Amino acid sequence: MTNHNKETNDMYLIPSLVQTKRQVDRYQLDVDAQAVLVASRLMVAGAKLGHAAEIHFSRFGLSTGRYRLLADLEDNDGEELPSQLAENLGVTRATVTGLIEILERDGLVARRTSSVDGRQKSVILTAKGAKKLTDMASEHFARLEAMVGLLTIEERSVFLDLLGRVTQGISALTDESIDLSEPKS
Repeated sequence: MTNHNKETNDMYLIPSLVQTKRQVDRYQLDVDAQAVLVASRLMVAGAKLGHAAEIHFSRFGLSTGRYRLLADLEDNDGEELPSQLAENLGVTRATVTGLIEILERDGLVARRTSSVDGRQKSVILTAKGAKKLTDMASEHFARLEAMVGLLTIEERSVFLDLLGRVTQGISALTDESIDLSEPKS
């Protein structure tokens, strides 16, 4: 079986619409089974994508988080405060500290007194870190392009819009203030 067929067959390992409708009916829920199916499949795809991304970045001696930190530094003129990195990456300060320590050990970033606020330490992208990003760019971006290669330009535009809207809804999984007791309209 080719890798493509395996991935296609994997989609059948998660609930189908018929299975999802059965579950919704079993629990007598007033929810849209198709919406539940889309969310379930998105969660499976997200997990697979996260795993594939870690394999991809390991080729370059990085993790997804370490790559994102390097790329964020590059996008911000090679220097940022750890608090700004944490905010930009959507992670905790503790997570950023761990990433910085590994990248600093590898010589890809360094810490120095901030050029903006001399009381704080900034993280800077070293020449070795910039070279790492340059050296991996061709393969990295070619693989990203290939990942969505089965989609047309128009489909990618629609997907970007849909992905943006779904991303806005992710907080439904984590936000404790959402009232789910009221029936949907």
